This record gives sequence, structure tokens and C-alpha cells, in this order.
Amino acid sequence: MNFTPSTSRTSETLYLSAPAVVELVRRQGLRACLQGIADNIQADFLRWADFDKTARVASHSRQGVIELMPIADEVTYSFKYVNGHPGNTRLGLSTVMAFGVLADVTTGMPLLLSELTLTTALRTAAMSAVAARALARPGSRSMALIGNGAQSEFQALAFHHLLGITELRLFDTDGEATRKLLANLSDLPVTVRVCTSVVEAVRGADIVTTVTADKAKATIITPDMVAPGMHINAVGGDCPGKTELHPDVLRGATVFVEYAPQTRVEGDIQQMPSDFAVTELWEVLSQRQAGRTSVTQVTVFDSVGFALEDFSALRYMRDTALALGMGERMALIPALDDPKDLFSLLRQPTLASHLQHFPEMAEA
Repeated sequence: MNFTPSTSRTSETLYLSAPAVVELVRRQGLRACLQGIADNIQADFLRWADFDKTARVASHSRQGVIELMPIADEVTYSFKYVNGHPGNTRLGLSTVMAFGVLADVTTGMPLLLSELTLTTALRTAAMSAVAARALARPGSRSMALIGNGAQSEFQALAFHHLLGITELRLFDTDGEATRKLLANLSDLPVTVRVCTSVVEAVRGADIVTTVTADKAKATIITPDMVAPGMHINAVGGDCPGKTELHPDVLRGATVFVEYAPQTRVEGDIQQMPSDFAVTELWEVLSQRQAGRTSVTQVTVFDSVGFALEDFSALRYMRDTALALGMGERMALIPALDDPKDLFSLLRQPTLASHLQHFPEMAEA
């Protein structure tokens, strides 16, 4: 029997399933969702000091990685469960799968349980756009997109809608991935060119975005490809042993990161000495540090994904779901007449217990 618990009980959690989030994005529109998440990220990064921050906790295996990403301010705690398994597509599974929680710091009550697989793709693209608005040359209109897998459409859409990119150069070693991306972008009013190599795609681009998936120390971008004034949005290197940029690309650029203690372990800068100079993006957004200082400067955003971005995205999904009247109320936490008597749950038949706490079922 399906039932929706009463919204009056304080022990209920709002649940956003994968289908519910798909419907939410369709109703709001992709552009509005990307903009809303980007606005939340910008606002939350501007209050950086309010958050209790830590690098994610990772469990690595030969096949991939499973991670927990926690963060909290004085009001709300959140975490994301996320994996990264490049071989999953051969099994019919996504490379990245995720869910997340928002909880009340005062009581510990979980307020929201939500899918984060689709939402992570949106927030990663939104984060890239927030960084590029601060670091890329004003008036940038062309972008090379290296890696045309599951994240590529979201990057393309975010850079078109939020930065005004009108030309995309695509390359992937997997031609099927590029054909998939072409089909999904067919309605986007941009010029799209399929390239036969990374060099061809990068040549003349204002922005270069790398979103490759292989867990390998790769050198997708080498110094000879980098032109003065280019902004490199390095997204795919996001765990130990996984890189996309040649070390000399980093040495020749000004490098920006989300949270340095995490990026030094997981990002492209894992290749560099521990004292290699980087600037955390929040410092640029709050104007404490300079971002781009000239039209010829090469900038790199070494993006690994940080828990604050998921906090921002979960806030957006919760607020939008409530505004649209979407989501289910679920009894994730037991409702007790006497909160000191947990054992009382076992003294009643299961169905009778449900009927006691959710009387609308009895009427049905």
C-alpha cells in the first residue's frame, strides 16, 4: 500500500526521487536551474567563513571510489554520498551516482533526502560557470569541450546560458560520445564543430573545458596547446592518481581551486609541490584576492567538486520543490509518542503502528 505521511509531523523528511528531480528540472527549465544553483553557490562562497569545512572522505578501490562529502553552517548540515567508477557504463550503470541529505543542526533531524546524480551534473556545470565568470576573459565566446560524456551537455549549457558561449569545439576519443552530445545539443543556438584531435579543438578557444573520465594520470592539455589569455576549466581530474593537465601548464598559469587541502590531494595540482601557489575561489569572489589581472594571463580552475557546492544545490532543490509542491513526505525517522521509548515501536503490529501515526490511511 502506498501512502504519503501527514505534513504536520515534525519527524517527516522531504524526499526527492530521481523521477521527481527530473520533473522539477523540466518544470523549471534547465537554464533556470543552472542559474539558481549558480546563484546559491556564489552566495554560499561569499560566506565561506560560516562553514565547518573538511575534505571529503574517500574509499578507493581498483574499480573506482566511493566518497562522503560533509559540510555545515550553524543552521544546516549536509552530506553527499557519491561514487566514481569509470567502468560502470559497461555494466549499464552511470559512472557517477549520488544522493544527499540536508539536516537541521539544532535537532539533527534530516529535512531532505534527495537524488544527486542529475543534480551533481547541474551543480558541477554551475560551479564551472561561476568560476569562469570570475576568471575568463570578458567577452569569451568559444569553448573547447574535451570529453563528451555524461557531464558534457551540462557544461555546454551552463557556458552558453550563463556566459554567452556561442561556439563549441568537441573532441572525445569515443566517437559515439560525441555523436550523443551533438544530438542532445541540436536545439542549442550555438555553432558546433567536431574536431579530430585535442589540438584542433583547443586551437583558438577562449575557454578549454576538460571533462574526461578515465582514472589515469593523463596529460590531455600540454603547454604547446595553451595560448595567452586562455582560461582552462579542468574538471575531470578529481581524485588521487587522476590528472588532465601537463605540470608545465600549471607552472605557466595562475591556478585557482575550491578548497586547497582537498585539491592538493585530488586535483591536477597533486602533481605539484605542496607549496605550489594557488588561490581559493572564494577569495576572488569576495574580492580579497585578484582573479584575472590581464587579457594575456592564462588561468586554470582546478575543479574537483567541493561539499559546499552540493549544499548550495540541495538548498536550491529543496526550495524549488517546496515552491512547486513537489516531493514526498517520508517517515525516514520513527515517530514516537514517547521519544524516550523507542522499544514501543516493536510492541505494536507494523501496520497498526503506521495507522496510528498516519490516520489518513485508516480512512482509506
